[in-house]
Amino acid sequence: MKAAVVVFPGSNRDRDVLRALRLAGAEAEPVWHTDSALPAGTDLAVLPGGFSYGDYLRCGAIAARAPALDAVRRHAARGGLVLGICNGFQILCEAGLLPGLLMRNAGLRFLCHRQHVRVERADTAFTRGYAPGQAIEICIAHGEGNYTADPETLARLEGEGLVAFRYCDATGALPADAAVNGSMNAIAGIYSERRNVLGLMPHPENFVDPLVGGTDGLPLFESLAGRLAA
Repeated sequence: MKAAVVVFPGSNRDRDVLRALRLAGAEAEPVWHTDSALPAGTDLAVLPGGFSYGDYLRCGAIAARAPALDAVRRHAARGGLVLGICNGFQILCEAGLLPGLLMRNAGLRFLCHRQHVRVERADTAFTRGYAPGQAIEICIAHGEGNYTADPETLARLEGEGLVAFRYCDATGALPADAAVNGSMNAIAGIYSERRNVLGLMPHPENFVDPLVGGTDGLPLFESLAGRLAA
């Protein structure tokens, strides 16, 4: 597995993602936002978390128009894998690679804490290291993570099994207050129609080492790196 991590002015989780990918056995290198092409042989393009371009205009709006995003779009159109985490999820929505948008959190407060999310399906390139319905503990750190979509889009995501993760409690249940940021249907992450593009708000890259709080995020990167069988 060869991965390219696109770095924007304001990215701050790119090194965390590079470390997680390498720890999982992938070959990973950074790509600057002005690059017009991904490195030859790239299997996975990653848009990391942070505050690209200072979150001016809207979160991810400027980054979605960077030269590197044209390369990411071409990669996705060929069936290549794309992962957007937090600000990366916002960029994917702004770029039209995923539907919907991420609005200000309910309560208008920045949230930063450990968080359980439920794996909705385990038959994708991103989640084969988990069990369907498994509750994993990673973390969130965002001010605009409130996933919102029109009723038709929401129905399509649910009907076609394109919801990747939901906010939940430690047992995997969805209490009334599961959506800590107000996200519709407690959605924490979604897939593209072909399931080769994943956007999620929580940060699996920060939970890959027991020394820093847990390893529930590691199977996602091991799945991508090919360490885990389909």
